[in-house]
Amino acid sequence: MKKFCAPIIPEFLKKNNPVPISEKNRGITAPGAYILTEKDWEVMDVEDRELLSRLSAGEPEAMEQLLARYGGMMGYIVRGILSDPQEAEDCLAQVRARIWEKLPGYREDRASLATWITAVCRNAAYDRLRELARRRERTAPLEEGRPDPTPGPEELVLRQERRERLRQALAALSSGDLRLFYRKYYYLQSTAQIAAELGLSRRAVEGRLYRIRKQLQKRLGGDAL
Repeated sequence: MKKFCAPIIPEFLKKNNPVPISEKNRGITAPGAYILTEKDWEVMDVEDRELLSRLSAGEPEAMEQLLARYGGMMGYIVRGILSDPQEAEDCLAQVRARIWEKLPGYREDRASLATWITAVCRNAAYDRLRELARRRERTAPLEEGRPDPTPGPEELVLRQERRERLRQALAALSSGDLRLFYRKYYYLQSTAQIAAELGLSRRAVEGRLYRIRKQLQKRLGGDAL
């Protein structure tokens, strides 16, 4: 993708719901279709390429169309992580600004546009979730002798090794199990939301997740997830 300038955040990006959300966002009718996994990351359709070309040319209307195209997906991801409506709306405003600011650094050879936007949404929502947790910790009484939670160099290396082994184990899952795993542990969806969208009972979802965890644990040599 060619470089383009994003000097000022447009006013329409600062508003809640800045553009109407089309019922045909990305051609998706079922919310579950917004769930992207690593196996979907290389898919780039013609409309996305056209939007990127127009954004590279500096067309402001292209950004509005991009938000109209992906607005439904963005809301679905953020609201699945942040249950508080106001926090979710504030996060979505931040996501729109981030997309505008980070688009010049987007690289098509690394991920599809949908996957890149998914990552921006998920990371922004997760950052806000962690910030809310930190606020609660700051207001909680201090405990003497609490260990430092900051990982050391050796722990960082071990974490990286575990992530790579987990990535390989996930690649062996079926498409359905992989999407279910992503729903719960990447998109942080509640069991209730997953059950409702898949037409399953909570118990059935919990059972499938348990079997997936056991399967992954076996592939990881018995290590806990």
